[in-house]
Amino acid sequence: MNKKIAAALSGSAALMLVLSGCGGDETDQKAGSWAKKVCDQWQPQLEKIEAANLEIKRVASESSKPDEVQKTDSAAFGTMTESYKAMADALRSAGVPPVKNGAATQEAAAKGFETTSTGYADLKAKTDALDPQDKTKFADGLKEVAGGLKDVTKGGQDALAQLKAGGLGPAINGQKGCQVAAAPASSQ
Repeated sequence: MNKKIAAALSGSAALMLVLSGCGGDETDQKAGSWAKKVCDQWQPQLEKIEAANLEIKRVASESSKPDEVQKTDSAAFGTMTESYKAMADALRSAGVPPVKNGAATQEAAAKGFETTSTGYADLKAKTDALDPQDKTKFADGLKEVAGGLKDVTKGGQDALAQLKAGGLGPAINGQKGCQVAAAPASSQ
């Protein structure tokens, strides 16, 4: 197993959901209430994503056999597919956020998370299609999967940017459920 490819795969897999920054405006109770609804639903999903990323990193850092890497990565991508879809659903179920252009902000962010969910489903399918018996082809296939991770995470990053640009950053940052310490990306 090529460690560099595995490191790229594990380092790129995490969508950095560190919602950091300055605290929100204390007077905006409505935005805070909306953000709490969202973040309370996101918290278990963020924990699942973090656990999936840790599993990918674990098999990448150990001398794991290709079939274990395939099984672990596939399961992790499946978890991420479900979690990002659930995050989009949580945005929609929280109602329209109390900010200017709230409905548009909400829908654009939800679509971003759905794009990431779909991307992880595609990576899972590609990973499942790899032949772990042919180590060279398997390593090449993992390299291709790793190359697609940046595009996959873009939707979620865009979703977070959309929420912050829509004026919801401070409200979300103030919620415990959205405060996640993500591992730093690998520099290869």
